[in-house]
Amino acid sequence: MITHATPGDTFWDIVQKGAQAAAAKDNMEFVYSNDPDGPKQATLMQNAIDQKVDGIVVDLAHPDAMAGAVAKAKAAGIPVVAFNSGLDDWQRLGVLAFFGQDESLAGQAFGNRLNDVGAKHALCVIQEQGQVALEARCAGLKQAFKGQSELLYVNGADPSAVQSTIQAKLQQDPSLDFVATLGAPIAQLAVQSVAGAGSSAKVATFDTNKALVQLVKDGSVQWSVDQQPYLEGYLAVDALWLYKVNGNVSGGGKPVLTGPSFITKDNIDAVAEFASNGTR
Repeated sequence: MITHATPGDTFWDIVQKGAQAAAAKDNMEFVYSNDPDGPKQATLMQNAIDQKVDGIVVDLAHPDAMAGAVAKAKAAGIPVVAFNSGLDDWQRLGVLAFFGQDESLAGQAFGNRLNDVGAKHALCVIQEQGQVALEARCAGLKQAFKGQSELLYVNGADPSAVQSTIQAKLQQDPSLDFVATLGAPIAQLAVQSVAGAGSSAKVATFDTNKALVQLVKDGSVQWSVDQQPYLEGYLAVDALWLYKVNGNVSGGGKPVLTGPSFITKDNIDAVAEFASNGTR
């Protein structure tokens, strides 16, 4: 498994737990590597090809950077399954299957929920510029939201910079009444930014982790859009095993969707136990 994960992003810990569970069930050796830089991620994939692995699971957050490595894997007879990012590109690149959520649809659902709660001015915080899934979320939000929305790019690898950048934006523009973040760690920082700015803006997010549960319970975070990362990792790895041992291909040429669904104060108890285990 080769991902674009930024160090410290708990989302990918959950993905790996699902992948490791599938690998253990299927009696496979699971090897993980990651780099948020597209060309460097492609180099990691080339390393896996050189090691003659039996299969590769990869996210396509930077599809153009990964296209050459995917082609080389196919030429070497190594099956490739995509997950998490690259919904609009996996078929073009010729991988076997895709597991994840439709990020544009998820963004639209988020925007519609903003409409439902009466938001007027939303800030969509992107922690990795150019990452296709994150850009699609904010684009979908903007498409569905009837109020004003704007983007704020932050460096997700630097938590202190993320917090200070969001806080400065809220202080600069007190009309902002909602902060939309695209990952649970960023949501935690946004909550601190709101407090530091003395802002009345509310925070909602995509994705979850153990710490986010309490923030949803106490109302610091209004909701989370869950794409079920454990399921993404599990299904993607299991799909490779099924292909190798029985020639199965999931999805029938369509993506296998793992989300979106909303986690709110009303249903957080249903996932809290799993989140405490690090699997939601």
